[in-house]
Amino acid sequence: MKYTEEHEWLRLEDAIVVVGITEHATTQLGDIVFVELPDVGTTVVKDEEIVVIESVKAASDIMAPIDGEIVEVNEALNDNPSQVNEDAIGAGWFFKIKPSDPSQMDGYMDEAAYNAFIG
Repeated sequence: MKYTEEHEWLRLEDAIVVVGITEHATTQLGDIVFVELPDVGTTVVKDEEIVVIESVKAASDIMAPIDGEIVEVNEALNDNPSQVNEDAIGAGWFFKIKPSDPSQMDGYMDEAAYNAFIG
């Protein structure tokens, strides 16, 4: 897995990248009450706003960590956005993206670097 400074995680699975937010991010946000996901088939550019999260504390934007096409979204979050709080690295994923340039992931942190980053 790779991690961004914006507390997103990326996991490569058979040439598709699964994206979510870290447990650290969910702790900072508090209880998540709404998630607006992108449409399947959407082409995104790195650092483009792609997901909106609303929590009891604030609204936050999630940016696309890489260029590519959205191939799947986690529809379960529409009915149960708290799944992100309950299982951020597992069932709480946001979307899957087919990267146009997988090497963009190389610039992100591994788990040890991310843990040092969040201190």
